[in-house]
Amino acid sequence: MANEKNFDLTGKVALITGASYGIGYAIAKGLAAAGATIVFNDIKAEFVERGLKSYEADGIKAHGYVCDVTDEDAVNAFVAQVEKEVGVIDILVNNAGIIKRIPMIEMTAAEFRQVIDVDLNAPFIVSKAVIPSMIKKGAGKIINICSMMSEFGRETVSAYASAKGGLKMLTRNIASEYGQYNIQCNGIGPGYIATPQTAPLRERQPDGSKHPFDSFITDSKTPAGRWGDPSDLAGPAVFLASTASDFVNGQILYVDGGIQAYFGKQP
Repeated sequence: MANEKNFDLTGKVALITGASYGIGYAIAKGLAAAGATIVFNDIKAEFVERGLKSYEADGIKAHGYVCDVTDEDAVNAFVAQVEKEVGVIDILVNNAGIIKRIPMIEMTAAEFRQVIDVDLNAPFIVSKAVIPSMIKKGAGKIINICSMMSEFGRETVSAYASAKGGLKMLTRNIASEYGQYNIQCNGIGPGYIATPQTAPLRERQPDGSKHPFDSFITDSKTPAGRWGDPSDLAGPAVFLASTASDFVNGQILYVDGGIQAYFGKQP
């Protein structure tokens, strides 16, 4: 029978990549509230310092490191350092990501590759680095931050959708290969979340009206009638990081206010 102990993460070390702000930060706060020790990285020292100050202000003792998650050698050294200084990573959240909103025929191959590198290759690299210790420990949780673009296409996001579709399948493959070692790998697919990354889609127009895409999401497409808040992702992350989800593997949990269940409002 499930009880609150199933969601207790006390004694667990959680690495959330790119969690100095935004969705990753909100997830880290949720995991910390459940008892986990928080480790995060970012690509620049100033981002790590900013993140550490935010965690401290929220009463969370976090461990921040500079690491480029697309660099396999750097990731291997980073994970080894975390294991030495903090402990073996019990929970990995592959959160770091980028998006480039460029029409496909205007996007260069280099720009496409950059998105694939950060959003798909990096989760492969970091997962590969932490899985051996999870195998030795006999348990582990990996949570990949997927997207509704793991399922849907949309204008200007060909690289992002390709990466997130691949990440969905990487999630299922990790579950398939390493489930026998009591490692569960699942994904969270956020809907439209109010973050700095989506801020351009919510900007007010010169006449003061809502951005057309903002109106589309809140008035026509989302049954909840609002953008998600990063904190909406904390509960699902705690569930997927805890023993409550020990028999859940290879799944994508969409946290989207009902978008995927809804055809859309009739004009």
